[in-house]
Amino acid sequence: CFAGDARVRGQTGVLSERRGSYPFIDFRLLNNTTLSGEIGTKKKVKRLLSFQRYFHASRLLRGIVPQASLYLLDEDYLGQARHMLSKVGMWDFDIFLFDRLTNGNSLVTLLCHLFNVHGLIHHFQLDMVTLHRFLVMVQEDYHSQNPYHNAVHAADVTQAMHCYLREPKLANFLTPLDIMLGLLAAAAHDVDHPGVNQPFLIKTKHHLASLYQNISVLENHHWRSTIGMLRESRLLAHLPKEVTQDIEQQLGSLILATDINRQNEFLIRLKSHLDNQDLRLEDAQDRHFMLQIALKCADICNPCRLWDLSKQWSERVCEEFYRQGDLEQKFELEISPLCNQQKDTIPSIQIGFMTYIVEPLFERWAQFTGDTPLSENMLNHLRRNKAKWRSLLHKQHSSSRSNDHSGQVTGSQEQTLNEEETP
Repeated sequence: CFAGDARVRGQTGVLSERRGSYPFIDFRLLNNTTLSGEIGTKKKVKRLLSFQRYFHASRLLRGIVPQASLYLLDEDYLGQARHMLSKVGMWDFDIFLFDRLTNGNSLVTLLCHLFNVHGLIHHFQLDMVTLHRFLVMVQEDYHSQNPYHNAVHAADVTQAMHCYLREPKLANFLTPLDIMLGLLAAAAHDVDHPGVNQPFLIKTKHHLASLYQNISVLENHHWRSTIGMLRESRLLAHLPKEVTQDIEQQLGSLILATDINRQNEFLIRLKSHLDNQDLRLEDAQDRHFMLQIALKCADICNPCRLWDLSKQWSERVCEEFYRQGDLEQKFELEISPLCNQQKDTIPSIQIGFMTYIVEPLFERWAQFTGDTPLSENMLNHLRRNKAKWRSLLHKQHSSSRSNDHSGQVTGSQEQTLNEEETP
């Protein structure tokens, strides 16, 4: 169930079969009622998706690489894209603008540039055409219809990872292998994400939940899919077998670290290392641990971006939550936490996320880096953004109270207001 799961099961990986009273769900086809009506059985859906994957793979293996749209753009767009890449290490990098300038090829374009900047192509003797082929496969295996978990998110995480890899405390010890692993894991950490979370896959008895025994279901799938694409593209086929096996395992360890359910595990371990001052970055094991922490930071760094960028990401992730809630309501399932658009507002979701998930991690990261300009900048953005969401939350409650003819504040509203006013 390694590459086979990734490249066969992976492409039907957003199919879900609910046993018992639950009907069969095809996530990719739910938004297309015409197509859903035409495809009436699970067998036909699997056959269709398998054919699509076969056709895509056979084109790539015959060496027919899709032309990157970047090279078909107007020269003004090309110039702006190149100018942005010259500032790819800046924290105010606008990945949404970059994605528009590259005509939706932000992940491929960014990774090709970063592999060149870090000297990875030369060091590992990578074939540029094969690298491009692999990156196209990764980019295309993200679902563009997902508001949040799409290739633009992957590009954003990769750009953040690049910034973290340049932090002096870490950069002084990193090997080319560390850098390549960090960038590859960032680019592929959410590949083939179905736009719903692990509890949804478990309660709908999705085959991936069964395959991975309800443990880090999505993260395991992202990892296995990545390995499948690496093997299919033969990007690393020229390296010794023991090296490629090590790369595959380390990629898995990095991607699995992004499971939000393991947040406390990593925070406790990081706190222990920092309190005991026993991190030895000359040691490959300690470097790998800090790469895991860096990837975790990159994955949830949206609240630490400029407000305009952070707000867009917040709206996108909540839209994805709400879509899941709509699915659950449609199929008479209990609506998951944060997925009820009528009760879970964007400001309240973001304030909770920042308070309990983002702040503890980034405060420890700043302690590790030694309060560098980047870390201070991120924490300042985080505090300002949280204050803006609090302001918006209070405005929502004020509006709600003014519309309440009884003039009474509900118990849940009063509790929320009291919590948010507590420093």
